[in-house]
Amino acid sequence: MEEINYSKYLPLSEATFYVLVVLTEPLHGYAIMQKVEDISEGNVVIGPGTLYGAFATLEKQGLIAKVREEERRKYYELSDKGRLVLAEHIRRLEIMFRNAQFALPKLKMGVAK
Repeated sequence: MEEINYSKYLPLSEATFYVLVVLTEPLHGYAIMQKVEDISEGNVVIGPGTLYGAFATLEKQGLIAKVREEERRKYYELSDKGRLVLAEHIRRLEIMFRNAQFALPKLKMGVAK
């Protein structure tokens, strides 16, 4: 397998992160928009224009691939490279989360400077 230069892809935007997360299974555009809004608890809402622009970029980067078409619906899924990039992004988020847990109590007490 080729070596991946993660700096070409990371950090992911919040919307791109959620698109990649839901594409761990094959989905079509409308289902992706619904699932992203659902799992982000309404914090990320992706419109059709944004989504289809993201599809073009992610497909060009080799992070997702069209896996099938049924009538007018195109189904996409993560590629192997997409899985590796998403896993690396999640690893970085885990580090950020650990650091946030350290800082949060100080923020609540008003001692963070």
